Amino acid sequence: MRVLVGMACHALGDREGADLEFEAAQSVFESLGALPDLERLAERRGGLEADDARPHGLTARELEVLRLVATGKTNKAIATDLFLSEKTVDRHVSNIFMKLDVSTRTAATAYAWKSGIAGERRPSR
Repeated sequence: MRVLVGMACHALGDREGADLEFEAAQSVFESLGALPDLERLAERRGGLEADDARPHGLTARELEVLRLVATGKTNKAIATDLFLSEKTVDRHVSNIFMKLDVSTRTAATAYAWKSGIAGERRPSR
């Protein structure tokens, strides 16, 4: 239960509360000798820290899609460029809007340019 509460705190941006819950869960797991649970907790915390390190909370693919949105491309054009379905691009755009707390492509584009995302180069593959 403490792990779930910790994840909820993390999702709400309460890093201190999340750490307290994760530490309490770790203490319980240690006292019980629950090594598999300790390992899962460590992996989960590591994954959350990696999420925190992502710029603007966006995945690499979402950043790629946002850069293309900022150039004025349609979802159909983005799908063609990235070899994705249009529905997948639509989902990425929806996730971007939610994570950036914007409701239009224009607002997402403005955010991308103001924050420097639009001017960043894509990593080569």
